[in-house]
Amino acid sequence: MNDSNSPAIEISGLRKRFGQVVALDGTDLRIGVGEVVAVLGPNGAGKTTMLDILLGLQRPDAGEVRVLGGPVRKAIDEGRIGVVLQEGEPLQGVSVREMIRMLADIHPHPMPLDAVLAHAQLTDLVDRRTEKLSGGETQRLRFGMALVGDPELLVLDEPTAAMDIAARRSFWTMVRGLAAGGRTILFSTHYLEEADAIADRIVLMAHGRVVADGPTTEIRAMASGRVIRCTLPDAVPGDDLAADLRALPAVTDVEVHGTAVTIRSADADATVRALFAAYWQARDLEVVAAPLSDAVFSLTEDRPADGAQLTTGATR
Repeated sequence: MNDSNSPAIEISGLRKRFGQVVALDGTDLRIGVGEVVAVLGPNGAGKTTMLDILLGLQRPDAGEVRVLGGPVRKAIDEGRIGVVLQEGEPLQGVSVREMIRMLADIHPHPMPLDAVLAHAQLTDLVDRRTEKLSGGETQRLRFGMALVGDPELLVLDEPTAAMDIAARRSFWTMVRGLAAGGRTILFSTHYLEEADAIADRIVLMAHGRVVADGPTTEIRAMASGRVIRCTLPDAVPGDDLAADLRALPAVTDVEVHGTAVTIRSADADATVRALFAAYWQARDLEVVAAPLSDAVFSLTEDRPADGAQLTTGATR
């Protein structure tokens, strides 16, 4: 097992270029044992490149990566890292049970078959051939394959792709259960509500750098302003209503859906006072922090990072 005083993941000064494209520009990251961490950012932020290097699939141009207190290769060879990647298909022509057993044969300390099937919700699919699985079922199989080695660290790249809402909810409940047992979870996702609900901590990347790192509440607070929701029962919806609401103090954006109104404000107190002065009939008032999507957009919008060399072209 990993020394409890050592981080599960330690990345320092990581740099990677693909030709003229800067994928990673001095990335630093430290993740403690047992943390559940989401890595977010727009396409081209460098998330997948960082994960590939973390898993030994790419070599960095500079920098160092240590996993579970030692070199990446050692942790992988010992089966201490479980991985779900976006790319790659399970072996065709075998059943789910056969696929899991084949992988168990090559791991030094495999998780019992029944436990793998239960954790990955594959118990009802054990006899189904892999090519007959739906997209969501294939994702569950990929997760089961990641669990075979009974890993201490799980790295999940878009793990709920192709899953429906119910399957996604069930998947994350199971992941949190694994984390409660001491496993470290690092995942990327385009479903921001998943990161908001699941992660202990969010790492936000842009232009190959970490631009924000902290609990979800702190990341959300970095987005300026608040969201005000209310009902205006006597108002007549239309362009005039939206324009009148935009004229209120500190308002940055307005959405009107019938009599339901959503207002984004840089100063919620000033906006609410003016709102009630103009619309005394307003009810069901709610003032909340800006959503995570606002913070992600404001912190990763396309502007050069200090000292970063930006070029056109996609990074991974």
